[in-house]
Amino acid sequence: MQPKIYILTFVIVTLTSCTSSRQGTALSQQKKFSLEELEHRTFNWFWDLVDKNYQVPDRHPTRQFSSIAATGFGLTTYCIGVERHYVTRNQATERVLKTLQFLFNAPQGDAASGVTGFHGFFYHFLDHENGTRYKDVELSTIDTGLLMAGVLSVMSYFDSNEATEIAIRETAEKLYRRVEWDWFQNKNKNLSMGYHPEKGFIKAEWIGYNEAMVLLIMAIGSPTHPVDTSAWQRWCKPYKWETFYGQEHVNFDPLFGHQYSQMYIDFKGIQDSFMRAKGIDYFENSRRATLANRAYCIANPEKYSNYSANEWGLTACDGPGDFVMETQNIASLPKRKFMGYSARGAASTNIIDDGTIAPTAVGGSIPFAPEVCLPALKNMWNKYYGTLVTEYGFKDAYNATFCVTPLAASNEHSITQEKLKAQNSQPKAPFWIDKDYLGIDQGPIIIQIENYRSQFVWKLMKKNPYIVAGLKKAGFKNGWIDNK
Repeated sequence: MQPKIYILTFVIVTLTSCTSSRQGTALSQQKKFSLEELEHRTFNWFWDLVDKNYQVPDRHPTRQFSSIAATGFGLTTYCIGVERHYVTRNQATERVLKTLQFLFNAPQGDAASGVTGFHGFFYHFLDHENGTRYKDVELSTIDTGLLMAGVLSVMSYFDSNEATEIAIRETAEKLYRRVEWDWFQNKNKNLSMGYHPEKGFIKAEWIGYNEAMVLLIMAIGSPTHPVDTSAWQRWCKPYKWETFYGQEHVNFDPLFGHQYSQMYIDFKGIQDSFMRAKGIDYFENSRRATLANRAYCIANPEKYSNYSANEWGLTACDGPGDFVMETQNIASLPKRKFMGYSARGAASTNIIDDGTIAPTAVGGSIPFAPEVCLPALKNMWNKYYGTLVTEYGFKDAYNATFCVTPLAASNEHSITQEKLKAQNSQPKAPFWIDKDYLGIDQGPIIIQIENYRSQFVWKLMKKNPYIVAGLKKAGFKNGWIDNK
């Protein structure tokens, strides 16, 4: 059985806060829910909060390091911002070029500190001050992959003969071509999940269905350091095609695994050999996974509070913390175990659920199943405006079972009112609401809203020669790919 490693961020409990100049106007009165309002607020998160190196923070208002994956999402949101007239094209080109130039010029090497990356890859988190490796985090394949997806998006978008846009394309191409994907292949010819200069490559490898499809497509499509095309067949071999809550599909429990790659690649109508045999495509697979996630929450086998047809969504996100405590809501299930940041989800492969709902689970699935996602977002917006919904859109997560005033708690982790207040962003809320936004959860919301509204990012990436080359070499056929 393959080990599961998810893209994780650290839960940091702090009372540090930042305020936005928009906060007063955004929250002075409740605004009617609309995709435009949510998209614009989420864009502002990426636009307002970059550090002095133009890298996107992992989270806010807790602020300790930037995330290279979030920076990749940020690059794509800047293109959306131009299309939606949130910023001018000149504003965006200036921001994008500075972001890319920092990444390209930052030191790379085999040292354990003082560098940003190695062999064209980047460390998962970067220090806000100097932009180099944060503590002992890993050189990350998937996070570099998500960064490169953003890099390729700006390469394709800024296509004029204006000097800054030429520089964007040239720098973006150099960044992508510099990545030595083949260096990360292990003895099985699969990509390792990461590397530490202190101890070498991580044993876990990217194989089987998860969020890394776009990573493998870019590695196969590389003109400089490609992995062999047989990598895609090895990738598909461990797929779990099973039925979960009435939906037959390739299972993977957290919804982000069904979303990240499809933020950038339109899989509707194109098929590899596996999906051709099943008679569907990966887009339909993600639709079924979304519906299964919702059906599980509606059934609510663990009897968590506030789960319903319009209040659902399990994926990787923050949580209340690692506690076991008694709760008031269900007498037959008095003891509850809660988690901090965790890859929550529900599928035949695994169920990890502690009552924590993440709006990004719903927002990132809008294109797949708008008929169930839009009512859920609207419901959460209206129900929790001013607490879960603030100046930058949806906070990362909430848990209506985890009461701010618990009946009792075990000694597994001591729990105090002070600790509870520190983790609860809204002291007036009767239950836990995250005080942070997470960049890797904000990205799916804005990018997938735009894909639903206009297919903008999908259309953009269809023009990228490296994405097209990777898909064709992996054996994708039919639909739009046949015309490329």
